[in-house]
Order: sequence, then C-alpha cells, then structure tokens
Amino acid sequence: MSGQSHSTQSDNSSFERVEEFKYLGTTSTNQISFQEEIKSRLKSGNTCYYSVQNLLSSSLVSKNLKIKTYRTIILPVVLYGCETWLLTLWDELRLRVFENWVLRRIFGPKRDEVTRAWKNLHNEELDRIPTQYC
Repeated sequence: MSGQSHSTQSDNSSFERVEEFKYLGTTSTNQISFQEEIKSRLKSGNTCYYSVQNLLSSSLVSKNLKIKTYRTIILPVVLYGCETWLLTLWDELRLRVFENWVLRRIFGPKRDEVTRAWKNLHNEELDRIPTQYC
C-alpha cells in the first residue's frame, strides 16, 4: 500500500518493520505458523544429539544416565521457546518422531524372547520409558 510507513517512530528512535527476526535463538515472524521454527529446533536437536552420540551409544553408561542426558541436554534445545508455539497435529507428530528416534538410539534393538530375532522398540514400549527412568 502506498503512503504507508514500514517503520515506527518512538521518541527519537525509529524501528524498521521486518518480516522476521531472530531474538535469543528464536525466530519471530509476523505469521502464525511455527513450522519453520520447529524445523529449526529439530535441526538443532539433531546437531546436539550427534555432539553427545558417543556418550549415548556407550555400553559403559547406564540407561538412566542416558535418559538424564537426553532430558537435560537435547530436549531443552528442541523445546526452547515452545511456550509460544501453536502446534498442529503434524507439528506434534514431528516432535514425537524425533523423540522416538533418540530413544530408539539410546535403548537400541531388543531381542525377541520367542523368535530370538532382533527388533526395534515399538511406540508403545517407548511410551513407558519416561516412567521407568525418572
């Protein structure tokens, strides 16, 4: 629209209107969608996971300590600023898939007692993990 200012004046300061800006690690936009922010947080969480991968994949570290590491190092990186997010079901699914991916990496495959074959943990089994390891 012509004639409309794209900046705001306050006292002797002028503030430019922008489409998006990053503040304290969180990207704020003039849009309601938080999909790009969630995508960025998941990417940061992935980077964080790989920075502690040796610890999480070590057989010398207890599962309890691995879960605590996940909760204190990786999860806060992913959920930083989540208090302001408006989540869709798709966003919740993406966050859940990331969490299950990390938990599967921490706990590894399990041997089936009947067939003796190795299998990955199912989502229902992963749902019980946080209550087992507190």
